[in-house]
Amino acid sequence: MRIAHLIMTYTDPVQTERMIRAMYHPNFDFYIHLDKKYDISGHLYLKSIPQVYFIESRTDVKWAGYSTVKATFQSIKEIVATGIRYSFINFMSGQDYPLKPAQNINDFFQQNIGNEFLSYRDIRNDWQEGLIRMERYFLSGYEFGGKYRLETLINKIFPKRKIPHDLHPYGKSMFWMLSPKAAMYVVNRVEKDRKLQQFLSLCWASDEFVFQTILMNSPIKNRVINNNYRYIDWSNGGASPKILNENDANSIFESEMLFARKFDMAKHSEILNLIDRSLTKTHGAHT
Repeated sequence: MRIAHLIMTYTDPVQTERMIRAMYHPNFDFYIHLDKKYDISGHLYLKSIPQVYFIESRTDVKWAGYSTVKATFQSIKEIVATGIRYSFINFMSGQDYPLKPAQNINDFFQQNIGNEFLSYRDIRNDWQEGLIRMERYFLSGYEFGGKYRLETLINKIFPKRKIPHDLHPYGKSMFWMLSPKAAMYVVNRVEKDRKLQQFLSLCWASDEFVFQTILMNSPIKNRVINNNYRYIDWSNGGASPKILNENDANSIFESEMLFARKFDMAKHSEILNLIDRSLTKTHGAHT
């Protein structure tokens, strides 16, 4: 069994290195997609770590835009094109960190081959804000003066949008742990459907519902477990989760999750030190 950890990042390469070393395992490969708008030279030293690779075709990712989906799809295709038989692709960001020793994470994947993991909510019935992201027109993928005024005008003139093919919408977090087969099912389903691509390109943060919606409307849905095993704190409100610090340690450790986010090593390194000590202690207790 092998696992491909796909890391989408634009931040500190030293923090990415720390994350990789904290979860390093003989069965794990790491694929880094660095946002195209950032100079890659500062990250290239990570290639010197065995089992670390870079996604070659980089995308200029615009926050909440469809470009995030494009970058994810391209990364999945490059991982699959290696010909390596992976049991899972684990989609992460550069601001994630493992909460369990690498061997425990490996054992989790080994015990769950055949399952697919992503968090979802029924958008139509249980996530009104998610529905707004689909029904209104958003120009998140574009950058030009007067963009928001034009958005407002378009939404006054045109009726609410409807998802193509009467798909029932699901969504929540963009991060997941899927078999390459399930991930490619989503890629192929969207890339072969121009109407669906056009719809998603005018949504807000379509990366937070495209995988859920396609898989939960597919024959694969019975294999989907509604958990991505991430500890994420949304208590501050807004569109981004809280940056975790040492005051969150108890909640993090009590969560029993495999990973947590978001971390900023430059501002709050002590929480990562606490996690590292916990990983060492847990690993020692199992050896």
